[in-house]
This record gives sequence, C-alpha cells and structure tokens, in this order.
Amino acid sequence: MSDDNFLRRSQVVTGFGPGALVDLPNYAVIIAGLGQWRGYQRFPVTERRLQAELARALGIPSIDLFMPPAFFEDDNSPGSVAGRIFPTWFVTQKPVAGGGGRHQRRRLVGYSLLRRGVYEDPEEPTPRQKRKKVVPVRFVCGCRRGHVDDIDWRAFVHHGQRTCQRTLWIEERGTSGDVADIVVGCDCGAERRLYEAQPIGALGSCGGKRPWLGDFAREACTEPNRLLNRAASNAYFPETLSVVSLPEGDDRVRAAVERCWTDLQNVTGAQELVALKKFNAAVRVEIEAFSDDEILAEIERVRSGGTPTEEGGVKDAEFRVLSCGKTSFGLPEANSTFFAETLDRGVWDPDTLPLLAGVERVVAVHRLKEVIAQLGFTRFEPASADVGGDLDLQAERAALDVSFSWLPAVENRGEGLFIQFKTDAVSTWETSDPVRRREAQLRAGFDLWRRDRPRSKRNFPGTAYVLMHSVAHLLLSEVALECGYPANSLRERVYGLDGMYGVLIMTATSGSDGTLGGLAACGGRIGTVLRRAIEAAKLCSNDPVCAHHSPDDGLGGRPLHGAACHGCLLIAETSCEQRNDLLDRALVVDTLASKGTGFFQVP
Repeated sequence: MSDDNFLRRSQVVTGFGPGALVDLPNYAVIIAGLGQWRGYQRFPVTERRLQAELARALGIPSIDLFMPPAFFEDDNSPGSVAGRIFPTWFVTQKPVAGGGGRHQRRRLVGYSLLRRGVYEDPEEPTPRQKRKKVVPVRFVCGCRRGHVDDIDWRAFVHHGQRTCQRTLWIEERGTSGDVADIVVGCDCGAERRLYEAQPIGALGSCGGKRPWLGDFAREACTEPNRLLNRAASNAYFPETLSVVSLPEGDDRVRAAVERCWTDLQNVTGAQELVALKKFNAAVRVEIEAFSDDEILAEIERVRSGGTPTEEGGVKDAEFRVLSCGKTSFGLPEANSTFFAETLDRGVWDPDTLPLLAGVERVVAVHRLKEVIAQLGFTRFEPASADVGGDLDLQAERAALDVSFSWLPAVENRGEGLFIQFKTDAVSTWETSDPVRRREAQLRAGFDLWRRDRPRSKRNFPGTAYVLMHSVAHLLLSEVALECGYPANSLRERVYGLDGMYGVLIMTATSGSDGTLGGLAACGGRIGTVLRRAIEAAKLCSNDPVCAHHSPDDGLGGRPLHGAACHGCLLIAETSCEQRNDLLDRALVVDTLASKGTGFFQVP
C-alpha cells in the first residue's frame, strides 16, 4: 500500500486481515497473505496462554505472534501490510446515455485494458476524451469457505457462452442501486438483470481461488458460488481469539524474564545462568534482584507454555484469578499489565444488599491487558463463537497464509469490573420448575436455529449462560451512563459454565483511553447500577410484543432470543461476544409474560 493508505493495527487484526476486501482512495485491494507482509518482526507479542491455544487449534508445536507492521516516515525500511488489486473488473466513472436515452450506463472493462489506472476508449475521437477514469466493480463472487473470485461477466451475460468479445456495459435502471435495478449488457444485444445472479449456484461452482495468497493460489472446492457485494458486512468475518493477561507467580520476575527472553531462552541450568550474568551486563542488571531459582523457574514456566490448556479453557484461567478472593492481586505499579482489588461487601451500597444476595464478590480491575490474535476468516456466515472462550477446532476457516509460522495480534490496555455470582444461588434458580419450562422453550428455539444450519457445531450452553449473558448486556448499558465511556467502547466477557458464574465488563484500547479509571470506580456503586439495570429490564418499550416472544414458535426469525429486542437487551455487536444471540431478560427478572423465571425477584 502507498504511504497515504493507513489502517490502525487493531483494525487489521479485527476486520481487515488477509483476505479482506478493502476500498482505498484510488483503487480496491484484497489484503495479501501473511507471507507478503514486511517489517512485522520488529513488533513481537508474547502471551503464552494465547499462543498455546492457537498452536493447539492449528495442530502445530508452537506459534509466534507479531503486531501488524507500523509505518514510520523517517524509517529507511518501513513496514507494510501488502495488498493485491482485486477485483480486476472496473466500470468507467462517467456514464453515457443508453437504452434510448432513458438510462445511464457505464463501460465494463478488465484490468488488462487499463493504462496507469485509466481506460483509453478507442471509440472517442480525441486523446483527452479517450482517457476515462474507472472505479472497481461492486460485485464479485465467493463461497462459504472464504474463496473469492471475479464474476465471469461475459459468461453471465451470454448464459455460459464466452465467444462474444464485444463491449460490456452496466446499466442502472433506477436510483436505489439494488441488484433488481442493475442490468449487465453487451453490444451484441444480450443482457441480464443482476438479480438473476442471486440464487445460490447461479454463478456456477466455486473454483477455489484464493487471490490474497497469489494469482495462481487455489484449492479444491465443491461449494456453489454466491453473489457478493464487496462492501457488504458478510464479505469478511475474522475469526479471532482473545485472552486477558493474568498474573502468574511474581509479575516482576515474569516481566524481567520477558524483557531478556532472547538471551534467556536457551538457558538450561544454574551454571549457564551464572555465566550469562557474568558476560552480559544488560541481563545482569535486569535480573540481579531475583534469585537464580526464581529466574530458572520462570524460564521453565515460559518454555512449557505458561498456564497449560489442559487445566481448562481460556476463560477458566481468567475466572480462577478474578474469583481468587484476594484483597488485591497483580502489581499496583503504573507500568504493570494487571492490577485488581476485591471490594469489601460493605462498599457495594448497603441500601441494595438484599438485591445482591446472589452476588459472591465484586472486583475492580484497575489495569488489564487484552491480547487479540486472528487465526482465520469466513465469508457469508460468521464462525460460531465458543461460549467457553476456546476456538472451535472443527470450524472450517480460510487460511491467512499457505503455512503458519506466526499470526497477527494486537495488545490493548484498559480496565474492567468483574461480578461473580454464587454457585449455589444459580444452581437453585436453574433447577426450579419455571426456569426448566423456560429452558425447554429456549432449547427448542435453538434446535430450530440448528435445523437451518446443519454445518454448525454450536451447542446450547444452558440457562445459566443465557442468564449471565443477559445480565452482562443490562449492566453494560447501565454502566455506560456512569463510567464516562461510550457504550460501544465497552465489551463483555461472560463466564457461565461448569459452576463458574460471572461477568466482566471491560474496555481496552491500543492507546491510553482505556485506562481512565471510570469503569473500575463503578464497583463501589454496583448496587445502584444493578438496581437500575434490573428495573429497566422489567418493562421494555416494545412490550407486550417483546415479553411474549417465544423462541420456539418459529415466528419473527429470532429463535435464539427470548424476551430480547433493540429496546431492552441488544447492544452493538462489537461489544457482544455472541453477536447478540442467546439473550432473554425473562431469566433476569419477571416480565409481563413470565412469573418465577427471574433470578432477581423484585417485588
């Protein structure tokens, strides 16, 4: 990319990675595979727990993480995220009269006919009139496995025949830009409306092309082609995995070893460590405050992959740390990556303590670091998120490169507020008769959703998870009014499986905006905040329609929703780990249509 085309690092990882279709000021590209990026080696990311999970998903021994390369104008060898021209069909910007003067049509030309990005029309009389600016065509074709290709416009117009080589046109016979108003024609008189390309398979079978990996990169594919608008939201769904960096052992030892890891990674015993400190002054200064045993133990922990994934999923380790019950954990220093405090129960606003009878503890997370890595991507349908935070090992994702030695990642720093619920209170509520009847409805709705998606590996997570998820949405909307952050900058992390019940509302950015302190400070007012959230959940602006919605009736196209809509529970999808699925406020509090199902029984 040229030096005037920039993407933020976080944008690259979460929305514009390899295979993404990007519009730039002068042309359109598809982001190239990782092997074509330059300069990323200078920006390593270390998060052993995340790396272990990614390596397990890829079936390889280990994987490195690097930030997308940064561009510096004064750098002799600036980094770059490569892009390849795609699509390779263009339309002229200036329309000409067509169809008897009633419609505006534009010439459809291939990339091979352009000269320095301009089409020279042979039918125009003067050199100035010949030069016509072009823009990339809006439509391409692809399949659910992530493959993408140019539409064979000649074959489409001529119903499979490619012998005619006369000029192609695109006419817009309307003002909406909808495919029903777009006609593709040829000077021979043949024409077809673009909506005829919409049925699955109308554009033929997928050829398995992967243009982000090269002009000749392809793989076998039996999927049918689908019409795809380059700018549509379903053109690219990145599959990412994120973890919250946790304090493991002594954070000061961990930080010192990480800073010297290049020199320490080959140390296998005390004698080698002593020799290294003797001849390497920089290492000696970093680790002289710690004993040799502490340094060797940390080296072994890092070498073994940190927290073993066999001990539980990605979220399990986070929950164990956040619910440990310590008064404070992590380091209070300003440069530390994690520091949290368990708030005394008397601080929670004593006036609302009866409402918080099911809450075990509240933790103010003053500093945290989130690391996000991209593993692959899909088109048309997003990969189902695992409620446990782990990657779906059976998911069919498109590859970021031909072979993997590293993955793009980004570090975000911020703060959070964690609320843990009592296991016995949730279990007692979950086994009550009204909740069991509601669970049967939610399961039936989920089965309807699965029936239309036989390829999905998603499973119903249970009512406890739906409860935690719904509480997280209510809290997020209410906390946004208290903490000073906009709602779309807050995100949830839901813990609702295997006796671990809690929600983490967090904000994290690549800059310093995520550490202003307002979110953690809400912990002292959690009683007031939670009371407002529950009161708001009792009645929705769309009631009684919202409250009476049943996920198992097959109506409304919302089988994964109970009593949930944009008036009560739905939030920005960037803030939700389940893309606004698996929600029901009837599990949080009784509504107009439910009695006895709410976890919080408010008189």
